[in-house]
Amino acid sequence: MDCHGNPKPISLAPGEEALKILLMGNPNVGKSVIFSRLTGMNVRTANYAGTTVNYTHGIVQYHGKKALLTDVPGTYSLEATSPAEEVATKLLAEGAHVVLCVLDATNLERNLPLALQIRQTGLPVVYALNLSDVARRKGITIDTDALAKELGAPVIATSAVKGEGLKTLLDTTLQAAQGQAIKAVTLPESFQNFWDEASRIARIAQRNESRPMTLWDRFEEMTIRPLPGLPIALIVLIIALGLVVGGGKALRAVILLPLFNNYVAPAITSAVSSVVSEGILRNVLVGEYGMLIKGIEWPIALILPYVALFYIVLSFLEDSGYLPRLGVLLDNVMRAMGLQGGSIVPMFMGYGCAVPAIIGTKAATSNKERLMITGLVALAVPCTAQTGAFIVLLGDHSMAALLGVYAISFGAMFLVGSLMTRMLPGTVAPMLMEIPNLLMPDGKSLLKKIWIRIKQFLLEAEIPMILGIGAAALIAETGVLGVISGFMAPIVVGWLGLPAEATLALMLGIIRRELAVLPLLGLDLSILQLMVGSVVALFYLPCLTVTAIIIKEFSLKIGLLILLLTTLAAFVFGGLLNKIGQLLLVLL
Repeated sequence: MDCHGNPKPISLAPGEEALKILLMGNPNVGKSVIFSRLTGMNVRTANYAGTTVNYTHGIVQYHGKKALLTDVPGTYSLEATSPAEEVATKLLAEGAHVVLCVLDATNLERNLPLALQIRQTGLPVVYALNLSDVARRKGITIDTDALAKELGAPVIATSAVKGEGLKTLLDTTLQAAQGQAIKAVTLPESFQNFWDEASRIARIAQRNESRPMTLWDRFEEMTIRPLPGLPIALIVLIIALGLVVGGGKALRAVILLPLFNNYVAPAITSAVSSVVSEGILRNVLVGEYGMLIKGIEWPIALILPYVALFYIVLSFLEDSGYLPRLGVLLDNVMRAMGLQGGSIVPMFMGYGCAVPAIIGTKAATSNKERLMITGLVALAVPCTAQTGAFIVLLGDHSMAALLGVYAISFGAMFLVGSLMTRMLPGTVAPMLMEIPNLLMPDGKSLLKKIWIRIKQFLLEAEIPMILGIGAAALIAETGVLGVISGFMAPIVVGWLGLPAEATLALMLGIIRRELAVLPLLGLDLSILQLMVGSVVALFYLPCLTVTAIIIKEFSLKIGLLILLLTTLAAFVFGGLLNKIGQLLLVLL
């Protein structure tokens, strides 16, 4: 460990062996914070073979010992009921030197059945009794010695957010792994019912003291009651919107655009002009839609401020435990569109990126629910890059128009959701959601999550944008755009009421949805035309990456059907908005 008590991140050389540790536990017990604390930044996320379920692994070095720590997807039982839980059981069946099982000290009895199932496999186990400080605050005292005796394995009290007990936990875990050999485990088809045993152990090891509720305890309860929970949620969302929109505008106007316009763009243009003579090639590189100019300006100077701030807000809400509380409050609202409150979590993630949102549906209890969430996210949930593009396009002209686009988005979700719940076979189970403690997120884990998401956006968005813009510039310079615009005129000009040049936006939107918005910046459009263009981009084809995930998660048929329906929705809703808007303008 370093001078701050954190493990030094290292990497394994090819063929080098390390102790294999599986980090397991129920969802929302603090596994990810423990993992982050023990591994530093030396982590990697991978898909389990044959699936798209993610797990994370990293290297820990301590007192000359090396260990490969794997953060296994959270599970309530080894009798898997979802794809994520299936991956958890498969990773366990492959064996390990030791299993580090994390228990929530504030909900010990509920966590013990999984702990007992893991013990039943015969693998060495060390138990981390996490959130011990929160338990003490709630008047819960747990005798770790008595609990260790009942479980037949070491129990270490920890507070991962504060870093308490992690050194002892790591010492104990590595000691338990010494001399052990990795062996595959054959899990039984069904495990015995451990609830009675869990209740007995909890009675022996746990003592509850009656204490007056603290101010924080009262606030936690308030956040899951309709009153004042809904007003609190409204305040949280307004603050989040203010940070993303206001902060993004400030970063864009004060720092990024001046830096780009005054230094970056002139430098690139000068460098290219010095080696490339006038003509199509120079125009493709640094012309009106130059790939080296717009390819940096659009994703970095215009979109990145909103993306970064949104990921800060999203990560904070996730790690604080507030998102599940939002699901409880909005359960009745979600029911109106055919889903249950727990679906708010993957759908909210869709406002960051549709890919993790669709993968996150693996926690759903039925295929119908997975299909509904995926369809709604692909249709009407704008990702953070789209949101940034909408703010850039509409925010400087009319905030009412921006809010109007999102109102159309919510209305479409309710309409399509109510249709899907009637048309798709199967059922959507009632809400069964873990409500974690409301905590201040761990700073290091939070920063790591934000950085990973921003880096992923840059890697996924930058290259497709540059290539797409380059292709668009080539089409415009060679005159092909005029031919395509003429062919699309009945739809683009006649039905949507947009200028023929907007055809370029539709072409770029095939690559990434925000590219169906940004080309409209250079056109002299009315507020109605700006809203129409935004609505078309909102419902337009999912990004190529999203389409690939849908096909992999479901089937080619489902992927093609979603492509068809989103395209139809884009033109139908956009055209209807244009005709209704023109009619209102005449009447008014």
